[in-house]
Amino acid sequence: MPAPPKQADLPELQDAASASLRPLAERMRPRALADMVGQRRLLAPGSALRRAVEGGHVHSMILWGPPGCGKTTLALLLARHADAEFVAISAVLSGLPQVREVLAQAQARFQAGRRTVLFVDEVHRFNKAQQDAFLPHIERGTILFVGATTENPSFELNSALLSRCRVHVLEAVSADDIALALRHALDDAEHGLGGRCLEVADAALREIAGAADGDVRRALTLLEIAADLADGEGGCISEATLHQVLADRTRRFDKGGDQSYDQISALHKCVRSSNPDAALYWLARMLDGGADPGYLARRLTRMAVEDIGLADPRALQMAIEAWNAYDRLGSPEGELALAQLTLYLASTAKSNAAYRAFNAARADVEAHGTQDVPLHLRNAPTRLMKSLGFGKDYQYDHDVDGGIALDQTGFPDAMGERVYYQPVQRGMEGKLKEKLDTLRAARTQVRKQKDRP
Repeated sequence: MPAPPKQADLPELQDAASASLRPLAERMRPRALADMVGQRRLLAPGSALRRAVEGGHVHSMILWGPPGCGKTTLALLLARHADAEFVAISAVLSGLPQVREVLAQAQARFQAGRRTVLFVDEVHRFNKAQQDAFLPHIERGTILFVGATTENPSFELNSALLSRCRVHVLEAVSADDIALALRHALDDAEHGLGGRCLEVADAALREIAGAADGDVRRALTLLEIAADLADGEGGCISEATLHQVLADRTRRFDKGGDQSYDQISALHKCVRSSNPDAALYWLARMLDGGADPGYLARRLTRMAVEDIGLADPRALQMAIEAWNAYDRLGSPEGELALAQLTLYLASTAKSNAAYRAFNAARADVEAHGTQDVPLHLRNAPTRLMKSLGFGKDYQYDHDVDGGIALDQTGFPDAMGERVYYQPVQRGMEGKLKEKLDTLRAARTQVRKQKDRP
């Protein structure tokens, strides 16, 4: 009977045992900068960040990018090159007491002559007080702070924290690069699946890479699931196996997050630039990712009044009808109404003249404060009001030749006349422009004659 292991050997045995239980994505985590896939712009040979990391001159930073693009791996490599202790906490799981404990340990380590790379995952989930706790330690150099976030740091992080860190933007990893990572995992016998003699066609790897939607970790997880299923099929990841694994694929879309704002921005701008094909693509992307169709209907209605306006008044009516159609039909049938609306809005004439006019009027309201209504425009339902001059000299337009009292002002006396609405020569608004140009010129002429001595 073999002797039991010595106490000193237990951690080593436990490490070996736990390694075999770790997911493939964790086992295949790159151990050098050269092993990372993607991020060619940020980590290109000779780039500022790569030179700093390889030289051990690491600075506190925020890593902003989508899931699975390598934020955690990069933080680990920073600690390795800086010969520093790596400590990771999650803003989802940690509170202020845990943060203070970690910072106290880093302080003790610093006094002993060793630096700490503190990696904070999902840093945007920390509130202001929790984010502020890091500031003095970053300033004193107690920690090298590395925060990871999928959300825009400008909106989610305190300006004080941002001022002490450099923001590095990471990109979603391309399907080609993910396919390389998958092939490496299949060939790596020590950490990957190389010892299992799996048969996988390149086309299958490309399909997994595409389904991962820029997320290397997700791709490796899908490959590991497929490999486990293939063990019962002679080690071959067949088309049928792949179909099972990828049946419930979803694309990246974070409701209320940066991606949702980026995609609705893309949809709006493609409608505005009269590109119906691109607009339809972004609508389909958002619906595919789980966006609320009711939210999309509301935003499309906004586009109808902001970017189409009076160039095609039918657009607003169609937007309301499409919204109602979706409410009655639901998904997926009602989504076709939103698609038709998107195509129409992107294809029809555009004008933001009403939008600009309304903003100009609101600016005057703010600038001029509470101005009195001119006496001739005031309502005079009582004898007292009439005796005070309310409604005096008002001209009833229907009784005037031409149906318009050209010399009658509609603005407060202190402001004088204003022109907010400037129609464009597009769509139905072109006819409004012709009429208003003529009318405004006539009013100007009448006022000039009235002002002559």
